[in-house]
Amino acid sequence: MRMTNFVKIGASLSAALLLAACGTPPEDENNAETNDEPSEGITGSVQVDGSSTVFPIMEGVAEEFSIENPKARATIGVSGSGGGFEKFIAGETDISNASRPIKEEEAALLEEADIEYTEFKIALDGLSLVVNPENDWVDYLTLDELYAIWAEEGDADTWADVRDGWPDEEIELFSPGTDSGTYDYFDEVILDGDQIERDASLSEDDNILVQGVQGSPNGLAYFGYAYYAENMDTVKIVPIKNSKGEIVEPNSETIQDGSYEPLSRPLFIYVKHESMEDNDTAYEFAKYSLEMAGEMADEVGYVALKDSIYEESLETLESLR
Repeated sequence: MRMTNFVKIGASLSAALLLAACGTPPEDENNAETNDEPSEGITGSVQVDGSSTVFPIMEGVAEEFSIENPKARATIGVSGSGGGFEKFIAGETDISNASRPIKEEEAALLEEADIEYTEFKIALDGLSLVVNPENDWVDYLTLDELYAIWAEEGDADTWADVRDGWPDEEIELFSPGTDSGTYDYFDEVILDGDQIERDASLSEDDNILVQGVQGSPNGLAYFGYAYYAENMDTVKIVPIKNSKGEIVEPNSETIQDGSYEPLSRPLFIYVKHESMEDNDTAYEFAKYSLEMAGEMADEVGYVALKDSIYEESLETLESLR
């Protein structure tokens, strides 16, 4: 499976992945002369939107779901975690993807709209810092150095400001957009909840951030681990020094055991109860997502949860029927 690459920096990521089949499966020759109608299976549609970080998992799930259910339609939008929750609150989607937990104000708006929902964890991610391959001076970064680079009150405008001996070249920053859960998570754990106020190029499309660093020898970006895994030949990972003083880079082991902290995090889907009760396609897609999430997480570069967590989630989902 391959993630979609957008070629023009600054392009809007508002398109959705639409997976549908238009043809009719061939009729079984043995039943051709009978009056029995062949089973149509799942024929409805499900609307999903949200995190670009979660998108690679849900893209893979939707592709496999459409193969098994050729008359069903799964539309996967990529509006960012915040943008996805806006659509979820407006009643436009059945499932919302997120790379951060739902905010209190979002939960309050859902309650006001009389929309009940359940949160499910589907994988683990290690938010990844990358630089251009020509950058041969950055061996790792501390949390204090990251604050100095990204925070409004930070004093690191050039690499030389970060550490003595590094080039006196201005750092070019690339960040997820403000609707992104990755943006929110980075702000929370690195900037103590403050928003990024530095001169940074923002995009809801993580592929745009990858391309930004690929084209900038002094670039620095952060995004989900799957996007690093997809582009590791053309960008360079930056290890971080964690709270124990260990220099750690993200991989399946360090993300799973939590040593890549504080940048390891869970990924989520949120399902609307009404959709699970009344929309068979939405329910079956949610069920399929939980059944396939671990496999898809491993395939695209994230880290699967323990099997017992998926099993418990499937039991919880079934109870919503």
